Amino acid sequence: MAFDSLTEKLQNVFKGLRSKGRLTEADVKTALREVKMALLEADVNFKVVKSFISSVSERATGQDVMNGLNPGQMVIKIVNEELVSLMGSDTTEIKFQPGNAKTVIMMVGLQGAGKTTTTAKLAGKFLKKGKKPLLVACDVYRPAAIKQLQINGEKQGVDVFAMGENHQPVNIAKAAIEHANKQGHDVIILDTAGRLHIDEDMMHELEGIQREVEVSQSVLVVDAMTGQDAVNVASTFHEKLNIDGVILTKLDGDTRGGAALSIKSVTGCPILYVGMGEKLSDLEQFYPDRMASRILGMGDVLSLIEKAGEDIDEEKAKEMTQKFKKAQFDYNDYLESVKQMKNMGGLGSILGMMPGLGNMGGAKLSDIDTDNAENQMGRMEAMIYSMTAQERSKPDLLNPSRKNRIAKGAGVSIAEVNRMVKQFEQSKKAMKSMSGMFGGKGGKRGGFKFPF
Repeated sequence: MAFDSLTEKLQNVFKGLRSKGRLTEADVKTALREVKMALLEADVNFKVVKSFISSVSERATGQDVMNGLNPGQMVIKIVNEELVSLMGSDTTEIKFQPGNAKTVIMMVGLQGAGKTTTTAKLAGKFLKKGKKPLLVACDVYRPAAIKQLQINGEKQGVDVFAMGENHQPVNIAKAAIEHANKQGHDVIILDTAGRLHIDEDMMHELEGIQREVEVSQSVLVVDAMTGQDAVNVASTFHEKLNIDGVILTKLDGDTRGGAALSIKSVTGCPILYVGMGEKLSDLEQFYPDRMASRILGMGDVLSLIEKAGEDIDEEKAKEMTQKFKKAQFDYNDYLESVKQMKNMGGLGSILGMMPGLGNMGGAKLSDIDTDNAENQMGRMEAMIYSMTAQERSKPDLLNPSRKNRIAKGAGVSIAEVNRMVKQFEQSKKAMKSMSGMFGGKGGKRGGFKFPF
């Protein structure tokens, strides 16, 4: 996951600060030197790092901080606030035109950044907001680009306008707006062509669309895994096209995350959304304060709650909550809980938003083998699917002969089946003792429901 290495290094720095009763200027300088190195290693722009460290240093060496009761915590608070400021302070959303006016969004970016998929993800977000978006296939150069947009549009339940590969993109955009007027679409999203690198022909084509069509917002899609190259790409696009905002893709991958910390400061363009997975639902609104909390290892409970609200079936969650309270859940309920967790992005996605993992018994998120944990859950699923419907609903039926049959059906040993049954029984006891944590007051959505 992005920022794992940075988070770990920053937590080590802050651990040293917390252990001191009072701080000297030398303590602060030493800590900030380590913070500076951690940021540079995370591929944050050098000028951005220099300015950031200067701002933190000026505030952290003030008398109020140095003489305070918890100076270490005050320094951490300052770093958090400066990180938020660095990434834009306020959350920026795509602005829709008022009244019946059409909102035209032009998506731009280099080839391979995930622009076409992100375009469809964005349309899905707008659909949930009550809009009627239209996806427009303006990439007439990349093989299968039009087909890809059509497939993704169908998955999202969003109409796609295409004229094939033998028309100029600007003419396709014009025709799409006429089509949108007739069909009642209020948001038109233009999926323009990318290139392997920035070239003049591409820029002229995009400038032509901006001239001929009244584009409301120009949104740049960049690959977070390209690090400082992403920042350079954003600077060039902004200079030529006056970009209104940026969407960072692949922030869930093996990236150092420097682009997220540099783009706003270098270009002035806000980050609008971040791509956190390959599924069409894996697009998150970018909140600078929440991202700062994740980077500092403080978790992101608000995003986790929102994700639960979006992805968990509320009626099933209420039903499961009651079963948990009475310790009456069975293997069918276990399968449902795994399904709900997968909808939320899997174990790794959930743990990445949980606060305090860096300080729980010395464990760090990077120490947790989520791949192995999910593999074990997969094996448990296989064992449960090898049961009869009656066995799933009545766990007490599992005698030795039934367990032997289940083991053969799932391709595992009898020892694994016994271990799974034992874990299941322990889970029932634990769930009953933790029942107060499940659901909000009266079962309403106000409380967070753990899907596992």
